Amino acid sequence: MLGYLTLGTNDLDKAVAYYDELLAEIGAKRYMNEETFVAWTTGADSTPISITKPFNGEPATVGNGVMAAIQVDTKEEVDRVYAKALALGSADEGAAGPRGEGFYAGYFRDLDGNKLNVFCFG
Repeated sequence: MLGYLTLGTNDLDKAVAYYDELLAEIGAKRYMNEETFVAWTTGADSTPISITKPFNGEPATVGNGVMAAIQVDTKEEVDRVYAKALALGSADEGAAGPRGEGFYAGYFRDLDGNKLNVFCFG
């Protein structure tokens, strides 16, 4: 149902370096690379994640209550991506671990303050 996800940044070069490393943990690669917009995907049937400088020229800001979730297949992948996010300078928003029955996730904020999580079911 979701076609793509775009997050704002105030420092495109820094954000691109962050997401290149973070999303490599799940096999994502860049598939669009424009002057103010970069996007990654794991394949034709996955939802791309992109970052951009805001079109209106105003500073990028974080939406309170907005969160992007990155789905992976295993708890080990959750742990690995979550640890990579923290190693890249992410702020911790909730350690990787079980959240209720059958849901495992780790929460963090990227370098611009956008809230993300990495999760799996089962």
